[in-house]
Amino acid sequence: MNAETAVTVIDDVDAYMTEVGQAARAAAATLRRATTRSKNEALAAMARQLDGARSEVKAANQRDLERGRANGLDDAMLDRLALTDARIDAMVDGLHQVAALPDPVGEVDGLRSLPSGIQLGQMRVPLGVIGIIYESRPNVTMEAASLCLKSGNACILRGGSEASESNAALAACITRALEETELAVSAVQVVATTDRAAVGRLIAMPEYVDVIIPRGGKSLIERISREARVPVIKHLDGICHVYIDASADPDMAQSIAINAKTHRYGVCNAMETLLVDAAIADSILPRLADAYRELGVEMRGCERCRVIVCDMLPATEEDWGTEYLAPVLAIRVVDGIDAAMAHIDRYSSRHTDAIVTSDYLLARRFVAEVDSASVMVNASTRFADGFEYGLGAEIGISTDRLHVRGPVGLEGLTTRKYVVFGEGQIRQ
Repeated sequence: MNAETAVTVIDDVDAYMTEVGQAARAAAATLRRATTRSKNEALAAMARQLDGARSEVKAANQRDLERGRANGLDDAMLDRLALTDARIDAMVDGLHQVAALPDPVGEVDGLRSLPSGIQLGQMRVPLGVIGIIYESRPNVTMEAASLCLKSGNACILRGGSEASESNAALAACITRALEETELAVSAVQVVATTDRAAVGRLIAMPEYVDVIIPRGGKSLIERISREARVPVIKHLDGICHVYIDASADPDMAQSIAINAKTHRYGVCNAMETLLVDAAIADSILPRLADAYRELGVEMRGCERCRVIVCDMLPATEEDWGTEYLAPVLAIRVVDGIDAAMAHIDRYSSRHTDAIVTSDYLLARRFVAEVDSASVMVNASTRFADGFEYGLGAEIGISTDRLHVRGPVGLEGLTTRKYVVFGEGQIRQ
């Protein structure tokens, strides 16, 4: 696949996507026998190809940026779209980092002897073919390709139309690397059409695709969840809470509450609602409000908050269920941990929720009873991230309950099958 394919008009999208799916399914079969060494060599080759193709990648990206400006893309979208030398460096480093990660494929866990004499265990194996649909950031092309390849999965990547030329240039680097290392070229395919019908076909061909991972805005993920005929790994919102218990150390509570909200605003693990125990609200809310004011955070509080901090805007019912992704924070005073957990149970998106406390028993209750993908004690919600969890990288975060939950790294892109070793035993 070369850069020109990014803007090729494909007359029969269904037929094209069927060919892509068939090629991916065939590649998945070959990847099941690929060694860790061969996968790592392919990742190293991808890094070399990308490093050597900086000028063509940046030229393609510049064309995308020029088209985006002409089409009225806002500054935030243009920033996500841009590929600077620093971002290319980060992609190159990321490929080497994924190569250095332990390969989960082929691990056998829990091997044990049974009364019949057979030995039984579970082997970790690839999912098969993964379809990834994403917007804006062309660096996702390399991230997704590397994680899928290392975990032994073939992947079909469909980036946003705004990044079509950048993605095609990156796809050319990947193709050359796969050819160089003699892995199946169709192990990583970047969809060569911006026709939206390609997405509809990709999410509706379970004969070729085993799982879909959408990365983008809520509307995209809602559409994929609604229309997909194959399993989807996803999260819709990041409505994350921090609850400050009456026993919390005030300095620790302030540090966590400020970091969770202001470290970065436009990320899914940023705090969107702060809950404060009524027993300490009078003492801690004013100092928190001073810090938020200085950092330019708009505070929207319940009536009890506004008695203590008079310049807070009134919070509405809608605020408790809103992912702002901006310097806006909803704040509520609650009567203890039960009220805090009741609020979280009603409004949380099951992404990440945290408690700040020095009470061990309350911490244990919070961890046991709050039903979120990540539950934290005395730590910022910003740690809910594959890199911070030691996964090396992540392909996204899942708030689903089945298969994988939380940051999805290499292990999350695999499943397990039972394996049995015998010496001629037959069932009596």
